[in-house]
Amino acid sequence: MIPRVVRYILKRILMLFLVVVIATYITILIANAGGYVDEIIKSEIQFNVAMYVQNNPAYKGLPPEELKKLIDSMVETQLKLRGLDQPFFIRSFYYLGNALTLNLGRSYFMTSDSGSRMVRLIILERLPQTILLFTTATALLFFIQLLGGLYLSGKYGKRIDRILVNLAPISSMPGWFFLILLILIFYTWLHLLPPSGLVDYPPPPDPFSYFLSVLKHMILPLSAWLISYTWIGIYNMRNFFLIFSTEDYVEVAIAKGVPPGQVRRRYILRPSLPPIITNLALALISSWMGAIVTETVYEWPGLGYTIAQAIGFMDAPVIIGVTVMYAYLLAFTVLVLDIIYGFLDPRIGAAGR
Repeated sequence: MIPRVVRYILKRILMLFLVVVIATYITILIANAGGYVDEIIKSEIQFNVAMYVQNNPAYKGLPPEELKKLIDSMVETQLKLRGLDQPFFIRSFYYLGNALTLNLGRSYFMTSDSGSRMVRLIILERLPQTILLFTTATALLFFIQLLGGLYLSGKYGKRIDRILVNLAPISSMPGWFFLILLILIFYTWLHLLPPSGLVDYPPPPDPFSYFLSVLKHMILPLSAWLISYTWIGIYNMRNFFLIFSTEDYVEVAIAKGVPPGQVRRRYILRPSLPPIITNLALALISSWMGAIVTETVYEWPGLGYTIAQAIGFMDAPVIIGVTVMYAYLLAFTVLVLDIIYGFLDPRIGAAGR
C-alpha cells in the first residue's frame, strides 16, 4: 500500500511533467513555425551545395546532368545527416524527446563566445550574466516591496500612504522605457555612465577593476527596474498586509497594547509568509530568463538578449533549449513548494490528495 503522501508527490510529478511536455511541444511548433524554418534550412543547404559544386574546379568538366545528380546526391546526404528527410510532424517528436532529455544539440546559426554551436554551452555562457543582473534586481525589489508594504499597512490613510499609493501608476511603464530615459540623462547628457554592455572595452586586466566595471554597467538597468516595479509592488504588498490586519487575532493583539511594530512583524508578516515565499521563489526562477527588451536595449549579454537574437535568426534549437530548461526549473520549484506546504499545512496536503 503506497502511503498517501507518496501518491500525492507522484501525482504532482506526473502532472508537472505533462505540463512541461505540452509547453515544450508548443514551443517546438512555434520556434519552427510549423516546419517553415526547416524548409528555409533545406533551401540554404541546396544553395550552399550548388555553389560548392559549381565553384569546385574538380567538377568543371562534368555535363549538366551529372552535376545535377551530384548536387541532388550531396543535398540528400546533408538532409539525412540533419534528419530533414522526414516530415516535420515526425521530426517534431524527435525534437521533443531530445529536449525533454536535455539533449539540446547544436544551434543553426548562433555561437558561444568560444565559437561553439552547442546550445548547452551557449545557455550556460549567458546564464550567469542574467542571474547577476535580474536576480539581483528581483531580490532587491522583493525586500523593498515587502518592507515598504508592511510599513504602509500600518500607515493606512496617512499622507505617506496616499503619496506612495499615487506613485503606483508609474509601474505601468516598463523597465526598458526608464532604461532609455536613464541612458539619455546619464550617458548622452551627463556622460557619467556607460550606455550598454557588461564591461568596459577593453576589459580591465585585474579582477577588482573588472568587478568595478561590471558594477558600473549594472547601475542603469538595475535602476530602471527599481524605478519601474517598486511602486506597484509596494502597493500590492500593502493591500495584502491590510487584509491580514483585519483578522481577529490582530485586533486582539492591538487591544492588548502590543506595540505596532511587533504587531506587524508577529501577527501580520509571519502568518502571510507562505504565499510571500512562493512569490519570491517563482520570481527568482523567472529572473533567470532575463528580460528580452531590456537586455536588447542595453546589449546586456544574458539569456534575454540571446533569446532575442535566436528569434531574429529563427534559431529554433536555442529557443527550445532555453524554454525547456526554464520549464524544468519552474516545475521543480513548484513541486518543492507543494511538498513543503503539504507538510507544513495539513489542509493543503489533504486538499491535494
